[in-house]
Amino acid sequence: MSAFQAHPTAVIDPGAVIGADTRIWHFAHICARARIGERCSFGQNTMVADDVIIGNNVKVQNNVAIYTGTEIEDDVFLGPSCVLTNVSNPRSQVVRRSLYEKTLIRRGASVGANATIVCGVTLGRYAFVAAGAVVVRDVPDYGLVIGVPGRLAGSMSRHGHLLKFDGAGLARCPESGFTYQATKNGVICLDLSEDDPLPPELATGTRSYEDFKGSPPPFLTGQS
Repeated sequence: MSAFQAHPTAVIDPGAVIGADTRIWHFAHICARARIGERCSFGQNTMVADDVIIGNNVKVQNNVAIYTGTEIEDDVFLGPSCVLTNVSNPRSQVVRRSLYEKTLIRRGASVGANATIVCGVTLGRYAFVAAGAVVVRDVPDYGLVIGVPGRLAGSMSRHGHLLKFDGAGLARCPESGFTYQATKNGVICLDLSEDDPLPPELATGTRSYEDFKGSPPPFLTGQS
């Protein structure tokens, strides 16, 4: 592995911890107490504030600011211009720097372009937030959230395909072949633990969503 790479226009404050092979593009700003893992990518005009914790292989697209109070686990995708917040009731005249509300985005979750995550929520593992949605409550593992305000509209596979459960509560991802089960405690994958990395042979996409639906879905996340 090599050291992280940053464009000359990027600002990296002294003290920031950035993992190997992470790439930081034009006009990004990484604050002094940020902690960033390996193999991440930060697009143009992104910002990571003090005390933010970010795992490995996180992709942050253009125009995304990640504020204090946010923790992001491995393999998360943040789409272009999505919004994260850290105070529910901001006022210019009232200082609430000691009252930041935690937002946790768990492993493998995707947040679509222009979506808003209201602070104080947890996005579960491999949750999928549609483009333009506004998330105001916790999202379960594999949960698909669409609309304003966001509503749970189904479950997405680890490869980003809508799961269709049969009478026995089982569904099969059309791309990976993994089988998922709907239980009283939520959706689980029967072939691979949610905390296990994806096998290398399944890490390159073979089908787009349109291949299975015939037309673009209303929740595309944007450039990956």
